[in-house]
Amino acid sequence: MNREEDGGDEVVCLDESFFINDDYQLTTFTFGSQVLHLFCLQSASTDFDLTGQLVWPGAMLMNDYLSKNPDVLQASSILELGSGVGVTGILCSRFCREVLLTDHNEEVLKILKKNIEHHTSSENPNSDAGLAVAKLEWGNSDQINKIIQKYPEQFLRLKGRGQCKFILAYVSRAKSMDSMVLNEATRHGLLINEIVGTRSVVGNLEGVIFEVTLK
Repeated sequence: MNREEDGGDEVVCLDESFFINDDYQLTTFTFGSQVLHLFCLQSASTDFDLTGQLVWPGAMLMNDYLSKNPDVLQASSILELGSGVGVTGILCSRFCREVLLTDHNEEVLKILKKNIEHHTSSENPNSDAGLAVAKLEWGNSDQINKIIQKYPEQFLRLKGRGQCKFILAYVSRAKSMDSMVLNEATRHGLLINEIVGTRSVVGNLEGVIFEVTLK
């Protein structure tokens, strides 16, 4: 915390430590037959990008879909962007070969690593899937190159048009944002289709699963 005086008025500048809450609670999440016990917060500060300390509705929607459709993960190696506390990446490890979970915030990376250690040591010690963590800020070429060097084939393989797909768990917060997401996908050459039967209510918000394909 820094204090500055400007013309007699005192200005207080708060650093990141003021906003950090690490009073994590061990929380149980159930997705179909899969049960996860993870440390997380119930709320987090949006300052200093600490929102990865909690589990968001989009992750609940995604995990519900994956637990019902584990075949989409079979024999896969997964690179997860923005893993937060790891609720989706750890669930994926129940069905696939290996998972690399990434985040860019140092505080979030601490709880992510703690959850992976908890999972591998007490919950699922005989899991076949490998779980690893790496720091990755989207667009940071140095961090991307480190991952490419360490995992040259397992995670990063460029596929041709029409073959590159990903799943988007989308939770609606505003109708104007709904149309913006669809329009932006089209503008960037993506084909976005709603997966039939995936519309549901998460908390008090409507969610849906989209399959997104590079045209």
